[in-house]
Amino acid sequence: MTKFLKTKIRIGVFLLFLISIYSNTKAQKSNDISVSFYPVFNNSIINFNQSAFYKTEINDSIQFNLLRFYISGIQLLNDHKVVWEEESSFHLIDANENLLSFLIHPSINISYTQIKFNLGIDSITNVSGAMGGELDPTKGMYWTWQNGYINFKLEGKCNQCPTRNNEFEFHIGGYQFPYNSIQTISLMVEPLKNIDIDIDLKKLFESIDLLNTNNIVSPSKEAILFSNKIASVFSNREK
Repeated sequence: MTKFLKTKIRIGVFLLFLISIYSNTKAQKSNDISVSFYPVFNNSIINFNQSAFYKTEINDSIQFNLLRFYISGIQLLNDHKVVWEEESSFHLIDANENLLSFLIHPSINISYTQIKFNLGIDSITNVSGAMGGELDPTKGMYWTWQNGYINFKLEGKCNQCPTRNNEFEFHIGGYQFPYNSIQTISLMVEPLKNIDIDIDLKKLFESIDLLNTNNIVSPSKEAILFSNKIASVFSNREK
């Protein structure tokens, strides 16, 4: 074996050693955790791609055709103190496309008991104008530079709605005072375990009078009130 070949072998072995160290270090510093959302009605997961109807408390029927919303600003906390936060933290959840989960990558050497996130897009991002990636306007979640991003979309039908085809339409957004509709949600979690979150749409619609409230599609006082109700129906999924 020539001296040149021996040198190449030594270099190759050394590079493999460095790659191994890097891979192990990276594995030790982070851990993939899935954050998943489950839209439910009467404890049943809603299928947005089927024409299924669900019974309400007043024995009416309701159908869901679209659910889409933004999750942003994800943080993990311990004793009410932030111990980790996600960079460039924007995730579009789309039930119709079965895009109901994403991964976060906290360090495994931190302790935390709580996840905190925004339902919607913050004002600083809104004033930056339309962006790319999850925030691309082609996702159908951007109004204009004046009104900014739509935080939450929900569409469907209910016999109770005195509208054309009994349709309801809620496009909730707005970032300028006094109509900043972003909501902050905090839930208790188990460290290094996948996080499953229910969105109880039955509870949401029990708090709404569809006879009078069935169409909100711009920033307004009604949008603020509706966003408060949305935030209240997020909860830990029972395992």
